[in-house]
Amino acid sequence: MGHAVLSERRRTPRRTPEAGESLCRVRLRTGRELSVIDVSPLGALIEGDTRLLPNTHLDLHVVTHTGRILVRCRVVRAFVHRLDADLVSYRVGLMFERTVDVSPGYALPSLFSSDHGQAGISYPEPLPGTGVVDRHIASA
Repeated sequence: MGHAVLSERRRTPRRTPEAGESLCRVRLRTGRELSVIDVSPLGALIEGDTRLLPNTHLDLHVVTHTGRILVRCRVVRAFVHRLDADLVSYRVGLMFERTVDVSPGYALPSLFSSDHGQAGISYPEPLPGTGVVDRHIASA
């Protein structure tokens, strides 16, 4: 018997974000920061110490080259990646509910930087009393 050739079954190609790229880190809406192992327009494989259960939905803050967006996701798989005496690390496969532009080329803003003294990209403040950002004012 010969060996079967495995074909790629993913709908979109994945890529590993560069270390200085904004997509190397994402943040849950609850505030927990996670590392991105690989990402595609339809999902991501992330790693962190937060336990996320399959078939749960969550909101994820993602910074792409077009700006910061909030993406609704579903956990499609989760497993323990590493066990240390004082830490459990999980890897989690996420499926985005909408397509996300994950093309490279955006520097890491200070939002995810541990050194808040460094200059980074500032996000525009919402219009008073609305919570809405006017993109025309923000780009000026």
